[in-house]
Amino acid sequence: MRFDHVLVVGAGQMGGGIAQVIAASGRRVSLHDAVPGAVDRALGTMERSLEKLAQKGGADPAEVLARVSPAAGLVPADLMVEAAVEDVDVKTKIFRSADELLPQEAILASNTSSIPITSLAAATGRPEQVIGMHFFNPVPVLELVEVIRAVQTSDETAQAIVELAKDLGKVPAEARDFPGFVSNRILMPFINEAAYALMEGVAEPDAIDTIAKLGFAHPMGPLALADLIGLDTCVSIMGVLHEGLGDPKYAPCPLLRQYVAAGRLGRKSGRGFYEYG
Repeated sequence: MRFDHVLVVGAGQMGGGIAQVIAASGRRVSLHDAVPGAVDRALGTMERSLEKLAQKGGADPAEVLARVSPAAGLVPADLMVEAAVEDVDVKTKIFRSADELLPQEAILASNTSSIPITSLAAATGRPEQVIGMHFFNPVPVLELVEVIRAVQTSDETAQAIVELAKDLGKVPAEARDFPGFVSNRILMPFINEAAYALMEGVAEPDAIDTIAKLGFAHPMGPLALADLIGLDTCVSIMGVLHEGLGDPKYAPCPLLRQYVAAGRLGRKSGRGFYEYG
């Protein structure tokens, strides 16, 4: 499948980045977000990102942006990539609507980092054409795409998405539909333990992150990474892991919950484990 026209639902930091890399591959993109102003903000972020990439030999920003069209709602396309908030009810509603609107042969993909793909597939009349396509932030820079097959996903659907990921310049890695998939089943306990180390007074945030960066050769420490992801998103993913796997070790650290309750969500709110200008 060529996927000449892709519908991206959700224009946050992930959805905007996904729209950008798809448009940069020469495809037409319709970008929709129910939040007023979200698409305009995403287009502004894309323009700045593309300008930086152009300085390093990337595509012409104007040409890429010309392929991205704001959409007032869901529109017919060859592929939908859903990148809405990590809320199962919101995502299920989107998949039901897309199933009714998109052509019968279209594939419905989700960028979810934790919600079971199998449950999203079951909400549609085309479960064999539903799949997880989990990008990583920042999408224009990081190469990995985690491809998650639902119980119902066909081999043809999985192969089409793997080939698309490669065509976008990404490296696909296939995973089965278990809580947290592979990436977050490993990453979130790491972030959670860093939060516990801070809560218990083992070390200050900068020391914890420095130890991770220099000791483990990580490009970013776990607390700074949590701020980038969003502490509310981290708590949500940990909740899915805890419920899905039934192991108390996946319960979110109380400090994470406290920060979220205080509105300290990370970069997007200006303050999380660190403060941002």
